[in-house]
Amino acid sequence: MQTQFSLTQLANPDIAEADKILRACVHCGFCTATCPTYVLLGDELDGPRGRIYLIKEMLERDRPATAKVARHIDRCLSCLACMTTCPSGVHYMHLVDQGRHRVEETYRRPLSERALRSLLALILPRPLLSRIALLLAQLARPFAPLLPPRWRAMLRLAPRSLPGPSPVDRPQVFPAQGQRKLRVALLNGCVQRVIAPEINEATVRLLTRLGAEVVVVDRVGCCGALEHHLGRRALDPVRRNVEAWCAEADRGGLDAIVINASGCGTMVKDYGFLLRNDPAYAVRAARVAALAKDVSEVVQELGLGASVLPKRQRVAYHSACSLQHGQQIHAGPKALLTEAGFEVAEVPEGHLCCGSAGSYNMLQPEIAGQLKARKLGRIASLTPEIVAAGNIGCITQLSDGAGVPVVHTVELLDWATGGPIPRALYRRAVDPKLKGDVEVARG
Repeated sequence: MQTQFSLTQLANPDIAEADKILRACVHCGFCTATCPTYVLLGDELDGPRGRIYLIKEMLERDRPATAKVARHIDRCLSCLACMTTCPSGVHYMHLVDQGRHRVEETYRRPLSERALRSLLALILPRPLLSRIALLLAQLARPFAPLLPPRWRAMLRLAPRSLPGPSPVDRPQVFPAQGQRKLRVALLNGCVQRVIAPEINEATVRLLTRLGAEVVVVDRVGCCGALEHHLGRRALDPVRRNVEAWCAEADRGGLDAIVINASGCGTMVKDYGFLLRNDPAYAVRAARVAALAKDVSEVVQELGLGASVLPKRQRVAYHSACSLQHGQQIHAGPKALLTEAGFEVAEVPEGHLCCGSAGSYNMLQPEIAGQLKARKLGRIASLTPEIVAAGNIGCITQLSDGAGVPVVHTVELLDWATGGPIPRALYRRAVDPKLKGDVEVARG
């Protein structure tokens, strides 16, 4: 693609990066076939190629975003399926992130939309505020029919019961069982620790059982993805995490930073790029990005060990977009589930997003709902007993309507190697045979 940025514009490192990305695009259109919003809406501007044109024109002409540009960029899920498909290596993620920043800086949204986005940016990265908001959502549920569509969608996503805080989330060190093979830091996340603390608990049990010492590092908080994808240049959380992890690595050594929410993993693996122009942090951010690993990568490195499950159960594996497209991790989790003794079936049309996409299902509930229904239909065609995924957003999105428990992959791996049955399975376990399996797994 030809570009016409001026030398003055190209002196800006962000514009220089956008220019490089734009010039890699050859207009082939392969990306449209795997773009969820283009598949649903059939609008060129709701596909990657159309959005690339909109961003190019906005940046090249140095114009503020219009309502039209904001609408089509807002509809992008940042699922990154287009990057997996692209034969030219166009780094769409970095381009659309820049487009979002420009929209946020130059376009004045309606008041209600500004308020909602500000509320999400305030609450979601902060576990205490998230817990308060979810408790209030339970009280508001009876009044859902009176609320606007977006607020009704948010209430549907809120869990009907909320587990208490987990002791795992406090800064501490969990020693390895037996000989220590690795020393790793665990990112506890923000929303995940509130609505599904069992995921971090299962991660700690599994990794320590396999020989890893697990450190929960003080002062590490939200990875920054939630605000970043809202178009905000929220790099302070990134800098704080870089400082904390590097200090821990210097103090006791770290072989990896383990992340069990794939959306966070994609973000942390991009820290080096995000702080590339910050001389005080660039080297350390690149170091953190190099240490970042999805939990499935670390489990494969450690070796899973023998399964104790007496009964093979059919698992539909949903490959989260941020894992398969954002991190190019696809086969590993399925192989681990098979090794653990499960009968694994991959969800058909697995390259298409389920509609979660961070806060997307709250900001674009209609499109998210269509994608969810499509995904649930594909899952139902497999008649699974369990659905597994590697991202809390997908788990939350699909749990309401799947008809079977939707759990994190690491919970199943923990269960299969001696841990307790996942909480979602235990609640749904009405089959006496399954209840028998619970006791075997716990023993």
